[in-house]
Amino acid sequence: MRGLSTAAGPRPEVRRATKAVITAVAVLAALALSVSACGTGGTGARDEGPADSDSLAAGAATPSASGSADAEGDHPSVGEVVRMVRADPEVSKTVKSGLRPCVADEYPVDVTYGDLTGGSSDDLVVNVMTCADAVGVASYVYRTEKKGTYRSVFRSEQPPVYAEIDRGDLLVTRQLYENGDPSSYPSSEEVTTYRWIKDDFVQRSSTRTEYSTAVGGTESATPGSG
Repeated sequence: MRGLSTAAGPRPEVRRATKAVITAVAVLAALALSVSACGTGGTGARDEGPADSDSLAAGAATPSASGSADAEGDHPSVGEVVRMVRADPEVSKTVKSGLRPCVADEYPVDVTYGDLTGGSSDDLVVNVMTCADAVGVASYVYRTEKKGTYRSVFRSEQPPVYAEIDRGDLLVTRQLYENGDPSSYPSSEEVTTYRWIKDDFVQRSSTRTEYSTAVGGTESATPGSG
């Protein structure tokens, strides 16, 4: 397997820290995506679980802005990735409209390169976030089809969400809310693992961690159907 350009995935304590950041401003993310792409509204009431399913093999080939992905270490710049996401017809208008620089030319995009699909070049895992608090609002995976050309093979546009590479698998983490949950206290966290098989990502496992609302309560992990 080729090495990753960034860490393959945060350690459990890092993921918990990410969870804390995500939950602290989940309402802001929900407000930003309160149109059809998101199942939450500005009232604070939320439905448990994802409002829509992740999309696998989402789109046709999408050209990168320029350059080759074949040379060692020659990856698209953040600006090129931003232009690619904006040009992707499968990306929602809401995400595109929010994909603007936070400061100067710094975009709220986290890009990770690594081998997920066994292609000739590294795949791109793109997380679009909010500027103020780095809350994940959408996650995408692009596979290299040929020199300088990528195909969208995964997308999730229900915040808060974050995708990462873990030992060749795709891990997607979400915070889940029940009606009445405050923004800082989700009912649970769900981590779903996908593996590339033939020409699609296939769900391999899903683990939900329930968080007790009682002071001093314990967390419990429940395997989901895979």
